[in-house]
Amino acid sequence: MSHFELRSYEFRREREAGWRELEALLERAGDVGLKGLEADELHRLPVLYRAAVSSLSVARAISLDRNLVTYLESLAARSYLQVYGTKLATRDALARFFGRVFPGLVREMGRAVGLSILLLLLGVGAGYSLVLGDLDRYEGLVSPAMANGRGPASTREELLEVLEGGGFDPREEGVGVLATFAGYLFSHNARIGMLCFGLGFAAGIPVILLLFSNGLLLGAMGALHHHKGLGVEFWAWVLPHGVTELLAVALCGAAGLALGRALVVPGRHSRLQELALAGRRGHGSPGPGS
Repeated sequence: MSHFELRSYEFRREREAGWRELEALLERAGDVGLKGLEADELHRLPVLYRAAVSSLSVARAISLDRNLVTYLESLAARSYLQVYGTKLATRDALARFFGRVFPGLVREMGRAVGLSILLLLLGVGAGYSLVLGDLDRYEGLVSPAMANGRGPASTREELLEVLEGGGFDPREEGVGVLATFAGYLFSHNARIGMLCFGLGFAAGIPVILLLFSNGLLLGAMGALHHHKGLGVEFWAWVLPHGVTELLAVALCGAAGLALGRALVVPGRHSRLQELALAGRRGHGSPGPGS
């Protein structure tokens, strides 16, 4: 037996019992979970894990058998997942996210959320005032796809029929105009939300424009229906689902504004570091220390 083989043999002989014990614990933890382990087993698991990591470090340092190093790397990785990995059930993970993580992130970006909502409301107010003062401005603010055939020339009865779910879209056989509009509105708001977050790196300027212009559309449509005597009916239809969608847009806008702020006023970190931190917070991952 060569000196190299002897050294590997001695190294394995002195430590192999601990590795086997760790393997058995890992298999047991995989079967019953950490909660199913006895108190002494829970105490031994991190001790054996640290010993395995130490063995791996030594094996690498003295260039032992490659197969042994590979075995120890696998053992250390499996142990790490058991000792430090997240083992929350799906229900618990969801409860933790919606009960603590997500509300905490919203509170952390409270000012950006408030500014985002304010920009939307300013857009609604501006669109409402502009169209109520002159209905001809409606077509300049609302795209044909969004208007879906409704405009200043529409009668009260035609608008009411759409709000009540009547009428069919001539472009989609058997599909109601209201269903078509609701689907378009959902996809439109989703697209605006994603753009708000994605374009936040451009100093937040596109985010401000997107939020304000989205409010303009809603305000313009509200003014048209108000002019036809259907203001209450329009807002009664918009608010139940519009509040949730627009809140989602506002939150995406807040995340985009946070990215813009990180670029313009980086604080104690570099701009790239601040952008990375703001991006993680924006898509729902708490930053360090959260």
